[in-house]
Amino acid sequence: MTKTLHHRACHLCEAICGLTIETTTEEGLGTRITSIKGDALDSFSRGHICPKAVALQDIQNDPDRLRQPMLRVGTQWQPIEWQAAFDLVAERVFSIQQRHGQNAIAVYQGNPSVHNYGLMTHSNYFLGLLKTRNRFSATSVDQLPHHLTSYLMYGHGLLLPIPDIDHTDFMLILGGNPLASNGSIMTVPDVEKRLKAIQARGGKVVVVDPRRSETAAIADQHLFVRPGGDAALLFGLLNTLFEENLTRASHLPVDGLDLVRQSISHLHAEAMSPRCGVPAEHIRQLARDFATADKAVCYGRMGISTQAFGTLCHWLVQLINLVTGNLDRVGGALCTEPAVDLVASTSGGHFNRWQSRVSGLPEYAGELPVSALAEEMLGEGEGQVRALITVAGNPVLSTPNGRKLEQALEGLEFMLSIDLYINETTRYADLILPSTSALENDHYDTTFNMFAVRNVTRFNRAILEKPEGALHDWEIFVGLAQAFAARAERELKPTIAPSQMIDRGLRAGLYGDVSEYKLSVELLRDHPHGLDLGALKPNLQPRLKTANQRIQAAPDVILADLARFAAVEPPQAGELLLIGRRHVRSNNSWMHNYHRLVKGKPRHQLLMHPDDLSSRGLSDGQWVRVSSRVGMVEVQVVGSLEMMPGVVSLPHGWGHARPGVQMEIAGNQPGVSANDLTDERQLDRLSGNAALNGVPVQVAAA
Repeated sequence: MTKTLHHRACHLCEAICGLTIETTTEEGLGTRITSIKGDALDSFSRGHICPKAVALQDIQNDPDRLRQPMLRVGTQWQPIEWQAAFDLVAERVFSIQQRHGQNAIAVYQGNPSVHNYGLMTHSNYFLGLLKTRNRFSATSVDQLPHHLTSYLMYGHGLLLPIPDIDHTDFMLILGGNPLASNGSIMTVPDVEKRLKAIQARGGKVVVVDPRRSETAAIADQHLFVRPGGDAALLFGLLNTLFEENLTRASHLPVDGLDLVRQSISHLHAEAMSPRCGVPAEHIRQLARDFATADKAVCYGRMGISTQAFGTLCHWLVQLINLVTGNLDRVGGALCTEPAVDLVASTSGGHFNRWQSRVSGLPEYAGELPVSALAEEMLGEGEGQVRALITVAGNPVLSTPNGRKLEQALEGLEFMLSIDLYINETTRYADLILPSTSALENDHYDTTFNMFAVRNVTRFNRAILEKPEGALHDWEIFVGLAQAFAARAERELKPTIAPSQMIDRGLRAGLYGDVSEYKLSVELLRDHPHGLDLGALKPNLQPRLKTANQRIQAAPDVILADLARFAAVEPPQAGELLLIGRRHVRSNNSWMHNYHRLVKGKPRHQLLMHPDDLSSRGLSDGQWVRVSSRVGMVEVQVVGSLEMMPGVVSLPHGWGHARPGVQMEIAGNQPGVSANDLTDERQLDRLSGNAALNGVPVQVAAA
């Protein structure tokens, strides 16, 4: 028996915590994982680990995980050889495009695409050959307003200022629950200790949320806000800063601030209070507290992205940091300087160059909003989507109105899924191509190092050998590209392995060949605990990608959206609004198959304030029927003082009881899908992002 210690980062969420993984190799039995612990020598995560990382071995050993290509024949799944699978895809896709046009093929890329660098580097090697405008991804489920705001204000959708959490004195969090998410568009391992460190040095943490979340529970102050009302609260905050002369000069070049001040002057705290449910004096006092803190940062995340005015919310967050002098300032919001810099190496992006065929929703960076996916398949006529390719995604559970999407998937001519499971979405596929597991693959985080609260870098070696007959995800895309190029008689450029691409990026970057670090993949292999490249520091001005290299505080399309905001009807008395919620043991729709992650008290119930239960004649623990415009679910309700009255909450990612799903649900707790209630018509019209929060629902006894 041989024991070996390995060091790599966890890839399951954005925190990228360092791990120490012990494997045991025995003759005749192969290699197995015997221990996963936090890496105490990782200077970024400092030994922190959450339950998801420990479950990596469950994913590795899961008997439900596919390990070879599978072809659906009738209602049965049969193995198929790799080359035969590639040739089948090439023939079906080419035929459909010849008959119906390039846009008859749609693509959906799920969240794990940015957690697996082979998907980042090579998915477009094949997908780009299709030249379809019907590209969709999880971006327009939960974060598109982030990127659109940065594109409009700073000239690049990935130029995202990150909270300098380790140096701030006042952190205002809206729509974020980092104790459950481990940070989101804020790569921040060990976040609880970092938040408590703010308080230990005399600072303050304030959370704005319709639920008293795990993060709100440790905050100095929690304010309930009506779902969808965050923009109103932020307008009240920004106007108070202007009205009470609480602004601070910035060193940054800015255009349009005076226009902003004039355009929003009527959206003051007193006018906004009924819209957001926060008393006007509380809004004003929060603005004063924020402005008078020595170093402060406003951070908004998923809760303010997934609502009808998500882009306005993120624009206002940026402006609040800007006008208080906290943008591009230590202790405020700072941009990273990553070792592989996607801002420097890619174009800034584009917006609204084309629109979706049925509803006219705008594209961003070549993708259309996923709320339009089902209607593009169901809407008959020229340009109708006839085939779908999903990559590491489960949109039936993770995008709005999942039942309508199921109806659309049933009518496709062809569907291909690159995935590890037969799940709620891939069960409709004609062919599923599974890659190696994460621990059988090397990895480099190009995405989450862009969002890290420190500049860090690490190359992750594979822990386990690649099984015979298996292919890495990038090799699958190379095989698909070669087969399609041959069938379509198109020239295909040669490619190299992801590690070679990363090596080139490291050498060409800020810490590469011409720096003191001289980073390369070879050097990082010799530093298995990763390298700390230093704290974040001001750098926004030279990195601006706008046409005049100045911040655009008043983009035309955002100011035009003020009219839509003003036209919204006031909330109705007695209305119930649905929001989601996260849990540290979950990760979207694919972490409920492992006993260690679902053990303990059930957590997939509907949370509801006791007063709302009482007024409807309901009782704690009762089974209830929750209905919206698009659907109905039956679920157990739990009375909770965590909830703002008038608000109910269902967690995201459950609902695994669909027929044909070949997964053993741990603890037999399938739950229900919140996205059987969310409405594809309810979205941020400016960006097209789904509005998963603030959905009107009715709750009655089942």
